Parts: sequence; structure tokens; C-alpha cells
Amino acid sequence: MAKVTVQDINELRQMTGAGMMDCKKALTEAEGDKDKAIQILREKGLATQAKKAGRVAAEGLALALVNDEHTVGAVVEVNIETDFAAKNPKFKEFVEAVAKTVIEQNPADLDALNAATISGGTKTVAEELQELFLSIRENMKIRRFARLTGDAVVPYIHQGGLAGALVAANTTAGASEPVLEALKDLDFQVAAMHPEFLNSADVPQSRVDEEKEIIMKQMAEDPKLASKPEQAKAKIAEGKLGKLYSEICLMEQSFVKENKLTVKQYVDSKAKEAGAPIEVTAYVCFELGEGIEKKADDFAAEVASMIG
Repeated sequence: MAKVTVQDINELRQMTGAGMMDCKKALTEAEGDKDKAIQILREKGLATQAKKAGRVAAEGLALALVNDEHTVGAVVEVNIETDFAAKNPKFKEFVEAVAKTVIEQNPADLDALNAATISGGTKTVAEELQELFLSIRENMKIRRFARLTGDAVVPYIHQGGLAGALVAANTTAGASEPVLEALKDLDFQVAAMHPEFLNSADVPQSRVDEEKEIIMKQMAEDPKLASKPEQAKAKIAEGKLGKLYSEICLMEQSFVKENKLTVKQYVDSKAKEAGAPIEVTAYVCFELGEGIEKKADDFAAEVASMIG
């Protein structure tokens, strides 16, 4: 059997754009014959996939799921190039299997997730992704995931996958109807209002100090406030900080369904229904394609370049 060198692997990688390990496997299978190795990569779709890997994948699905007991949940975002492909049943099944894998196996990071055996299957998540590429032929990527646990965890999927949210809580009432209803409403709150923190205690001191500095400078430049005693200015600053907390902290926001209540007041009212305190412990929301710069295609220019 011909020895496969690092130089051979690098040359094949440059020729095909395929990954190093895939090039090594192809060369080993081809007994060092580069032309045969290229053919192997093409047959597996790896050379084509590498060329497509540069394309922006900003469509896809953001999916949230929980286990049957409502004690463990996962939210995942898997991206693909086109909205049309995102509607492919095979793609949807893959995303759901990835979410179940996160729930069942609790991977530490994306590398661990890709190396994990996919839920309900025998192949790894990465291998299933490659198989799916051979069917759909679009660049795909598992972008991120989160996993929450608690006495009750409730998922929410916005408009079929444009956003996925989870809210978790600890309560001796467990996954009872009032608790599930409360956490579902908080899913809506999170998706609509985008809180940065769970409550004011979670806001870093550096952020508080920065906001205080801005407030004090604003007051110094306001003729009506500049002459006020320092004690009065401090009270005004605290009031302005309170307003900030009501914007960026989930439990202190106005409840979207009844803005006369804060979220905490609403949760406390549901706790009375449940007959036990409800402590909201965590939340997460992924918006599909958030932060990904989508390429603006110039269709006319593309056609012109093809016929020019």
C-alpha cells in the first residue's frame, strides 16, 4: 500500500477544497492515486460541498424542543443557503434530530455535538449532515445550540422556525398547567422584547457604572438638573437606572400581555394558581440568521456575466 504523505494531502486539499481528514481517507482508499482520490471525493460529494462552503447560509431553522417530562429542553439553529431548502422535510427531520441529540447527550460544544451519535441513528451528527448534503446539495451548518434544565422547561417556535425560545423554572409544582402557561407566556416575552438579563442582579457592575456615568454627564449638561444637590442627583440617577432595568431585564420588563404588570408580578400571580413559588432560572432565544451578513445578489449582473 502506497504511503500517504502530508504533502499529498495538502496537494489534494488545494485541488478539491475538501477537508484534510477527507483527503487523507480518499488517498488511503485510492492507494495514493490522486486522480482516483479526486473521483472518490466527487462521488461522496465532498469536493462539491467544499466549493459551496463559501456561500452564505443564513436561512434554515431555529428549533426549540423539550423532553416528555418538560424537564430538559434544547434550542438549536441550523443554517442552509435557501429558504426553499429549509422547507425540505429531510432538513427539518435533521434539525429535530440534532435538538433531540442535545437533550439526550448534553454535548459540551459544537465539536462534541458533531461527534455525537445522532438521536435515533447510528451515524454521528457530522456524518448525517454530510449525507443530507448529498441529497440537498446546499451548504449547511449547525451554528449554535443551548440546553436548559429545570423542574419545568417550555419551548416556543416562532413562525415555523424564524426564532426558537426556551424558558426554565424551578418549582415544586412541576410541569403543572399554570406553570407551563406562565413559561409559555415568558417565551413570547423573550421573543418579542429581547431582554439582555434575567433580572437586575445579573447586570454586571461595569455596565451599571457605565450607565451611571452617562446619566451624571447628562444631568451636568442639563441647566435644570446641574444645580440640584448631589443627593437629589443620586436619587434621579437611581430612578433612571430603574427605567433601564425595566427595559433590559426580563423579570422587570412590562408584561407584554398586560403592561400594567411586570413579568415578575405576572409570574407571582401564576404561582398562586400553581400553589407553589415559581423561580424563573434561565431563558434563551435564537433568531434565525441573527448577525449573519446576507449576500445581496444582483441577478441581472449574474446573468450578464454568464452570457458575456
